[in-house]
Amino acid sequence: MEKKDLKPVIVFQYFEEVCQVPRPSKKEEKIRAYLLDFAQKHGLHARTDDAGNVLIEKPASRGKENLKTVILQSHMDMVCEKNKDTQHNFETDPIETYIDGEWLRARGTTLGADNGIGIAAELALLASDDVEHGPVQCLFTVDEETGLTGAFALKEGFMKGDILINLDSEDEGELFIGCAGGAGTTAVFPCPMTHAPEGYFFFRVVVKGLTGGHSGDDINKNRANANKLLNRYLVQLMRKYDLRLCEIDGGNLHNAIPREAYAVCAVPMDNKESVRVDLNVYLSEVENEYAVTEPNLQMDLESEAPRAEVMEVADMKRFLLSIYAVHNGVYAMSQDIAGLVETSSNLASVKQGKGELTVVTSQRSSILSSREDMSMMVSAAFLLGGASVSTGDGYPGWKPNPSSEILHIAVESYKRLFGTEPKVKAIHAGLECGLFLEKYPSLDMVSFGPTLRGVHSPDERMLIPTVDKFWRHLLDVLAHIPAKS
Repeated sequence: MEKKDLKPVIVFQYFEEVCQVPRPSKKEEKIRAYLLDFAQKHGLHARTDDAGNVLIEKPASRGKENLKTVILQSHMDMVCEKNKDTQHNFETDPIETYIDGEWLRARGTTLGADNGIGIAAELALLASDDVEHGPVQCLFTVDEETGLTGAFALKEGFMKGDILINLDSEDEGELFIGCAGGAGTTAVFPCPMTHAPEGYFFFRVVVKGLTGGHSGDDINKNRANANKLLNRYLVQLMRKYDLRLCEIDGGNLHNAIPREAYAVCAVPMDNKESVRVDLNVYLSEVENEYAVTEPNLQMDLESEAPRAEVMEVADMKRFLLSIYAVHNGVYAMSQDIAGLVETSSNLASVKQGKGELTVVTSQRSSILSSREDMSMMVSAAFLLGGASVSTGDGYPGWKPNPSSEILHIAVESYKRLFGTEPKVKAIHAGLECGLFLEKYPSLDMVSFGPTLRGVHSPDERMLIPTVDKFWRHLLDVLAHIPAKS
């Protein structure tokens, strides 16, 4: 199969166009210009707001003018992750896609189907002249991945609709009617440096090859966190030897499970061989623990040129023990919906700057008080370690409405098309829907999309046959929107 043979042709055509346009979070200028140019070429009314969100309107097809107005929504930005050996500049280079069996992938980078396929579906609808639909507004928000700032900044009156269909879900055949709320907690540790001792062996230890993934969707899949694996090894060394820490780095994005981390350390020369033996023992242990979810786990130790400075011992110990103590992963499962994660936390990144170490974490929960408790629990571990800690205001969850009219329409449409009942679910990941409800409380909402896997990592892939089902379902839903009362 070649890309030109993918169906539906118009959706994949626009997805490939979207992949040519760089669109990192907070740097959506190029994709915004592309969307506005698209609207102009197709004679459609478009506008932007102060945050950079784009709204493109399309009148109803003939005879459908009295239907309720539907807002289709996706976000412009994508998570920009790549493998270490991949040369790619997300601010200038296009995403290079390829077909792998039934999957569409990218070479060494995130694919950006989250949420590029939503953008593509909206553009395909806007460009089509053979689709039955009532009045449609297509909303494209900015910066969903790193702060939801587009949704936060959305003002009342920017869009006008009765129904909102969010196109940012990742499991075809599943309809989502609720999502978790979340917040980020950041700790800044002092990192005073002192002269490195004489007669020490300096080495670099690296964790790599992890699966990673979305810190909401994939947090319950028992995938290893690179920051946690690295820290666990360092604490073991610290308890046995006179360990010194020179440098540490791990993870990147607050909403991605970190796949790689490294540290540059030193131990007395007499312990040079012991740390290698310890790593082999430790690696065999964690390989056994993650035999199913992390088949490509690697940990390497290489000698390093002596460094001039190391971290003060007391501060190093407080930092490493705090990282060891802080919760990572699922904390509680929902008591209302079987299999749904209720509360979790992700130890997302560790970055070293001049005189300080910054640790970024994110907490999610479908219950606000539980999310606040989780953030406080994480804060407590960091505060005990001497860090200064801050938790952001976060974003609200989306409370499920099982009696939703658009949900009923979407369920009946799916049954009619495919002869089977779709699953109705809530999701532990964050969607912008909760923020939309704050500004537009009367909106009736549902979320669905094709099947994506490995999002927020270079393993991101989209199941090709599900795109056609997603497109057919979307068009059928639009054809059955009720008239305004």
